[in-house]
Amino acid sequence: MAKTRKRLRIVVIGSAIMDLTTFTDRFPNPGETMFGNQFDLGFGGKGANQAVAARLCGAEVDMVSRVGDDIFGPATIENFQRQGIGCRDVRKVKGASTGAAPIFVDPSGQNRIVVIKGANDTLTPDAVDLALPRLRRADVIVLQFEIPLKTIYHVVSLARELGIRCILNPAPACKANFRKIRSVDYFIPNETEAEALTGKPIRTVNDATASARSLLDMGFRRVLLTLGEKGVLAANPDGVRHFPAFPVRAKDTSGAGDAFIGCFATFLAEGRPEEEAVQRASLYAALSTRNVGTQKSFIRRRELDAEWSQRPRS
Repeated sequence: MAKTRKRLRIVVIGSAIMDLTTFTDRFPNPGETMFGNQFDLGFGGKGANQAVAARLCGAEVDMVSRVGDDIFGPATIENFQRQGIGCRDVRKVKGASTGAAPIFVDPSGQNRIVVIKGANDTLTPDAVDLALPRLRRADVIVLQFEIPLKTIYHVVSLARELGIRCILNPAPACKANFRKIRSVDYFIPNETEAEALTGKPIRTVNDATASARSLLDMGFRRVLLTLGEKGVLAANPDGVRHFPAFPVRAKDTSGAGDAFIGCFATFLAEGRPEEEAVQRASLYAALSTRNVGTQKSFIRRRELDAEWSQRPRS
């Protein structure tokens, strides 16, 4: 008889953004106009992406977010509904634009992104408090830096008060009060964000190790530093461990970090050991780079399980 997985609930408090992705042979120089090769329009935003990844990996997910009253707002809410994500706390803001992100991708799959936050900036602490009935049922709360910092601080404090595990993705990096966020259970930057936060350049795994230790010195309890094709570093007061990346032929790396976090949150909530949750999430993120887009590139749990059973692990 097949073993049934524990039903778990994740609440993502964060951004919903429309992704406008252009594929080009190279990035344009300042003042230059050039033709691109392909254009893709999709649903994105770090919060929304992480919610979709968690849902596809098997979690029950509620989203707390704000969208504009433009054409993208209702479409964003409908997308959450299609994905099976609870969106009682996703509301339209009159006179605001839905967040948007022009994304440029080169032939190697590397991307450059500019984010216009729009209605995401109206997600206030009061808006979060309206979602308390959902928050109290959560196994894990997930946050990112695409919403106001005062809201981040409020949720971190609230998660501690409610005794709920909290994951914070400090993306995109910005100047924050570390004393107000260091109580999170997992702090998950990528190498660019870690560089900005610690001032330590990251070129090698050894550099990343030093950066992760600096974050621990700032008071964070557990740090997962994602390094793209170099893998992931897991750091806590007991030490630092490097997990190599799973090799794939990458087409578009957009959203890979969000895929990692949504998947990691799911396996963490299931009660899997941290080591296993990190490696499964690393594989999930790698597999997302084989296809174009963010949410559209995320695979379902059964596909991940099939790949997991076939891949050698460290």
